[in-house]
Amino acid sequence: MENYYTPKQIVEELDKYIIGQKEAKKNVAISLRNRWRRLNARKEMQKEIVPNNILMIGSTGVGKTEIARRLAKLANAPFTKVEASKFTEVGYVGRDVESMIRDLVEQSVNMIKEDKKEEVKARAEEIVEDRILDALIPPIKKDVSLGIKTTQTSEEQELNEKTREKFREKIRNKELEDRKIEISIEQKNPNIGVVGGAVDEVSMMNIQDMISGMMPKKSKKRKVTIEEARKLLIEEESAKLIDMDDVKELAIQKAENTGIVFIDEIDKIAGNSSKSGPDVSREGVQRDLLPIVEGSAINTKYGIVHTDHILFVSAGAFHISKPSDLIPELQGRFPIRVELENLTEDDFFHILREPKNALTKQYHALLEAEHVELTFAENALKEIAATAFKVNEEIENIGARRLHTVMSHLLNEFLFDIPDKIGANSKILITKEMVQEKLSGLVKNKDLSHYIL
Repeated sequence: MENYYTPKQIVEELDKYIIGQKEAKKNVAISLRNRWRRLNARKEMQKEIVPNNILMIGSTGVGKTEIARRLAKLANAPFTKVEASKFTEVGYVGRDVESMIRDLVEQSVNMIKEDKKEEVKARAEEIVEDRILDALIPPIKKDVSLGIKTTQTSEEQELNEKTREKFREKIRNKELEDRKIEISIEQKNPNIGVVGGAVDEVSMMNIQDMISGMMPKKSKKRKVTIEEARKLLIEEESAKLIDMDDVKELAIQKAENTGIVFIDEIDKIAGNSSKSGPDVSREGVQRDLLPIVEGSAINTKYGIVHTDHILFVSAGAFHISKPSDLIPELQGRFPIRVELENLTEDDFFHILREPKNALTKQYHALLEAEHVELTFAENALKEIAATAFKVNEEIENIGARRLHTVMSHLLNEFLFDIPDKIGANSKILITKEMVQEKLSGLVKNKDLSHYIL
């Protein structure tokens, strides 16, 4: 782990984005810190310490996914979110449960590649600078005839080198960004289809990679601006400088020791197996999940991944089913149970105002791009919160997501009129009266609010 936050600091960081849910934050903070503690424990005990997987119970829109996602960002850990209802038992048509570990490793590989790109960035930039310079002012090769270099060639070469140095300065100072040059870009070989016989997903990927590696690399000439050329060539040169074997090894270690898998809608696979139809595979999916959560070796295109120390966070509303409807073995693998509270009207008000990514701040930033200043009166925010809370109570409780619908309906007219009717340097103040005028009719008309809010 790269970020050594204490549990208290983790909660403080989560508070910047998520309102309320103190108990859930406290539990995930302890789980995250325990991972650092395990990696710093005595070597002989590291393998024995198992992660405390978490089961979050709560309605939609109360912050379950956001807590898990922010946790992964804090830990700089690979993170993947899956919906349990998308999986089907082995033998049925659908996603294979092992695919979530393959997705996690893919995330881990991308993270390590980004880190490695930073390491080779300076060297890649030097190579790219030379390639751009060669495209602008090609170097003159020494012309040696019968072992005697002509005076003319020597003068031409000297002039060429001086010109190249001048242009090198211009490239470094980004004075020629709009100048077009012709460059050659390596094309990736397309995925090769494998026909005949039953081939599993990992074998298929390995065969494709092998065939792709054997095929000659093709390059394509493109005429682009120097600015575009720099972006394209940096990618290409960085890829050449990075040792992929090293990336794979580090990525597997990172996924195994810090990876977080968020299994949403786990309540959708809870239930007894006596039902017929689509429900028949529910218990089968649980039994397929069990070995992965317990700890097993999963084959991926980057190598074998052991899931023993991956943190699994599962979540569900459990409106119809309850956690005890899951098979006992799976229940035992999620020892930390956290019930998230339904959001209150006051929570909605704080959600609109306080988080770093609050909706009000998002809309402010959108209109700022048009040089229009958007502000909200405090009583307007209270009215928006009251409206969203009332609609949730009367129609369906979708938690904080209701604020998106309400805000969108409130501001759509302004968003449409900018910049045609409302020009740059304008100021828009959202008042309580404006909110009531735009939304009260909708809330009172039950038929309309069902469809629009």
